[in-house]
Amino acid sequence: MKIAIVGAGALGLYYGALLQRAGEDVHFLLRRDFEAIVRNGLNVFSTDGDFVLPHVKGYRTPDEIGAADLVLVGLKTFANDRYEELIRPLVGAETRILTLQNGLGNEEALAALFGPERVIGGVAFLCSNRGEPGEVHHLGAGRITLGDFLPRDREWTEALAALFVRAGVECRATGDLKRARWEKLVWNIPFNGLCALLQQPVNLLLARDASRTLVREIMHEVIAAANAQGLTVPIAPAYADSMLEFTDRMGEYKPSMQIDREEGRPLEIGAIFRTPLAYGSQRGIAMPRVEMLATLLEQSAG
Repeated sequence: MKIAIVGAGALGLYYGALLQRAGEDVHFLLRRDFEAIVRNGLNVFSTDGDFVLPHVKGYRTPDEIGAADLVLVGLKTFANDRYEELIRPLVGAETRILTLQNGLGNEEALAALFGPERVIGGVAFLCSNRGEPGEVHHLGAGRITLGDFLPRDREWTEALAALFVRAGVECRATGDLKRARWEKLVWNIPFNGLCALLQQPVNLLLARDASRTLVREIMHEVIAAANAQGLTVPIAPAYADSMLEFTDRMGEYKPSMQIDREEGRPLEIGAIFRTPLAYGSQRGIAMPRVEMLATLLEQSAG
């Protein structure tokens, strides 16, 4: 399978590297890592074992890649206005587009441009960070849940899940992509928001009773909004405690939004905060703590 990686940050580099190591024909659209990766290859430092890809197909423009069987989108959502520019040259007659981006609204935006029949949504629970140019650091987790944007025969999505499994990724297909998206938001909203504002990793946030309680309260707001969306199976309140326990095992981990704020980059406030707030409001669900986080993040971003 010819796979194009659009958004070769910590997520795109890591999953792309695993797919290439498993024998897939992977093509990376690169920016700041281009020179380092084309010259020296890609170095993956992982809790599952380090490895090096000495030869990587890296490109500066999507036109150089051409039509692919699968486009894996790992862009930060504040760059979604570049979908047309970055993805259109990669789309052929049978191309499928998989978004592993955070938040809500990505599948809808891709479907509007390229057709809903092409779009697959994916939710990745991955702890990874960029290192020096040509390096990616996998710190833990990595499982992916895949779901079709349109209800249809799941054969292609099941085959894609099997491809990721062969590459060493825990992956499954679901019939309820909406629920999987909201489950990720239960983690993303409190930890990305609070860690970015406080400039503290997750372990320090959870070490204090007051902030740990605040995280749980924010999670319960998100769960309430999720369950108002008509999920096939509601998210149980106890899911918040399982996410806290999951995060306790991460150690000194910085979520992506904390790193983006440290490095002066835009923040994914729309997809991770404002769109879920809008969905909650439409169903009459108040999310005052989430609203506060979004407002403070917007203020901090200038």
